[in-house]
Amino acid sequence: MIDKLSWITIYPEVVLLVMACIIALVDLSGEPGARRTRTYVLTLATLAVVAVLTGLNAADGNTIYGFGGMVVSDPMGNWLKCFATIALMVTLVYGRPYAADRDMLRGGEMFTISMFALLGIFVMMSGSNFLVIYLGLELLTLSSYALVALRRDNAVASEAAMKYFVLGAMASGFLLYGLSMMYGATGSLDVNEVFKAISTHKVNHQVLVFGLVFIVAGLGFKVGAAPFHMWVPDVYQGAPTAVTLLIGAAPELAAFAIIIRLLVEGLLPLAIDWQQMLALLAIASLLVGNLAAIAQTNLKRMLAYSTIAQMGFMLLGLVAGVVNGNTYNAQFAYSASMFYIVTYVLTTLASFGIILLLAREGFESEEIVDLAGLNQRSPLYAGVMAVAMFSLAGLPPLVGFYAKLAVLQALIASGQAIYIGLAVFAVIMSLVGAFYYLRIVKVMYFDKPVTASTVSASIDVRFVLTLNGALILILGIVPGGLMTLCAKAIVATLTS
Repeated sequence: MIDKLSWITIYPEVVLLVMACIIALVDLSGEPGARRTRTYVLTLATLAVVAVLTGLNAADGNTIYGFGGMVVSDPMGNWLKCFATIALMVTLVYGRPYAADRDMLRGGEMFTISMFALLGIFVMMSGSNFLVIYLGLELLTLSSYALVALRRDNAVASEAAMKYFVLGAMASGFLLYGLSMMYGATGSLDVNEVFKAISTHKVNHQVLVFGLVFIVAGLGFKVGAAPFHMWVPDVYQGAPTAVTLLIGAAPELAAFAIIIRLLVEGLLPLAIDWQQMLALLAIASLLVGNLAAIAQTNLKRMLAYSTIAQMGFMLLGLVAGVVNGNTYNAQFAYSASMFYIVTYVLTTLASFGIILLLAREGFESEEIVDLAGLNQRSPLYAGVMAVAMFSLAGLPPLVGFYAKLAVLQALIASGQAIYIGLAVFAVIMSLVGAFYYLRIVKVMYFDKPVTASTVSASIDVRFVLTLNGALILILGIVPGGLMTLCAKAIVATLTS
């Protein structure tokens, strides 16, 4: 019989699942072709409740295992769930007008599938068992494929969905094969049991490393790190912009969570092996992402390569956790990476929010030249986009600067020449990356407008977008609160 404690660990997931089913039924009675106001309001209300529940769980600071150790409720997972839920709420606020203009709200699928994708994210973040993590991953990816193909009459979106599906299936196979190798070597699917088995040093090291290669390859695909980045530019460009934001924001938090669950909680004794692999992925991502982004004229494609480079930076923090078998630097390195991914998602929401805002019926506004003279048409929205671009470039006093600084400090604190060299390389690549971010600002402020039409938005979009831009600036000036939150969450996870 399942004890009461087990249900406590998953009650936000239960609320989300039940409400997703109820909203799907309520939507059936909706008026065809409407803007799905009832479904939209119910979805946002549900997500707000779930965000509060996960936030309260995280603030408690307790670590609880349920269902025989298969599920864990800890501060790191709960904070990431809270942030992912807020990210989805913001995405739906930004994306609803865009979806309505493109006849994507004939049914409420966009809202209900998004909630099931979020449920997959929650399961991934809660998983303390290989199968549970994989089930969450599949729920997220299958929902993502459906969202990318939501515009059934659009050939480009259908092509993007096919590419995503084929490459995603291959990556899932890599990850599953790696996990099966770990199970074969250790005799357990439980993350903590695998850690104990590897710590005994009685397991064949070659088998572990062989499995580890496949796991890191699968994880590299999920975060969009080079050389497993092939899907990112095509899917970002081909998917409807609202869906691009759905798959480019909250799922990145889930990818970070499963890296911590699998590599840190389960495979930390193999850190010397997987840190080298992640270092190579980080170097390749910084090179490919920054250099390829310079040549792009499509804004969504440029931001896709930017994402690859940003994920490379995030991986650098994970590289410096274990130094010469000592974990003294782990809490600083992993908390810096967590801070980085949270602030990256915040900035991504703002940048894609502007693209969605400028898009109108029959016009996508996804070329860089479409931003020309935006400051003359709307100083507020040009300012928000400029803040997002400066933050992604890592300029002070914005939050992106502090996020990069935290990762570089973790690398330098290791005291290892190789990691200090990685920090120098990352700084050089950031200077290269600053070019294409600043080009966007130049186009907005110094080029002549393509159109004289003003930019209009509903009050909810205007409010959330302004708040989004303000947070990028405020968290850059006073980053201590969020950084402390990330540090405490990581410490709780490492010590549980």
